Amino acid sequence: MDYLKLLKQPAQVVLVISNNPNAYALERSKNENIKSVCAERKNFNDEKSFNNAILEELKNADVGIVCLAGYMRMVGHEIIKTYHGRILNIHPALLPKFGGKGMYGHRVHEAVIKAKESKSGATVHFVEEEYDTGKIIIQQEVEVSEADASHDVAKKVLAVEHQVYPKAIKKAIEFLSK
Repeated sequence: MDYLKLLKQPAQVVLVISNNPNAYALERSKNENIKSVCAERKNFNDEKSFNNAILEELKNADVGIVCLAGYMRMVGHEIIKTYHGRILNIHPALLPKFGGKGMYGHRVHEAVIKAKESKSGATVHFVEEEYDTGKIIIQQEVEVSEADASHDVAKKVLAVEHQVYPKAIKKAIEFLSK
């Protein structure tokens, strides 16, 4: 999906960073001639040097907004400080429910099923120093039926994630452009 076309706003992807060398985003960015960097934590002496390397890449690419997708680590303090109010994250639930440390991917959907929720969805929010606590930009619900398994909920949520993330990015760009 080409999110930039959906934005209908002047924006450009200038850098893709992944901590997973097998992430499809790295291959896709290469195919699109977008600079990409794989920064695996194991290649750094400590968390600070890992985060400083990412921060340096962001600054060198003159990044305006950081959009996280599938990033399963806490964003470093210096990155949050430098890009505060300009880091977006997408979460596969209706925050504040089913958020926080350890609540990602299938774990979220399994928790939704276990809690017998009738709704779930996707949330895009600003990143803060604690997991999933930043101001919510946009949410969209999906229905959860008693017959749904976690993979059914995941499929429904992923479909709305593809709809809400471009809208949230557009809102953030419009807000930051004022």
